[in-house]
Amino acid sequence: MSEELSDADRFLALVAAAQERDAGLTSIQAGLLVAAELGIASDSRSFARLLGIAHSLVLRELNALAEREGVLEIVKRDARTMRVHYALPLGKTLSPS
Repeated sequence: MSEELSDADRFLALVAAAQERDAGLTSIQAGLLVAAELGIASDSRSFARLLGIAHSLVLRELNALAEREGVLEIVKRDARTMRVHYALPLGKTLSPS
């Protein structure tokens, strides 16, 4: 058996680490931040599809994150599809300083 972590296991480990650094993050919020940093997903619908989560749940968590100063930036909103594009603020990383 291989000792290497799968991409999914690596993603989940990064999500858990983000939650350890900031206990106020939900697992979806931490996942959004990790996905933005790794370039996995930069919009709400893509993130929802990749993780098999309802888009409405992702939107709720994304909006809660955007309300926190300096954590996440909303880049663009599409009123027709309700897709929200997001990014980490310039220079922000999830890695501990």
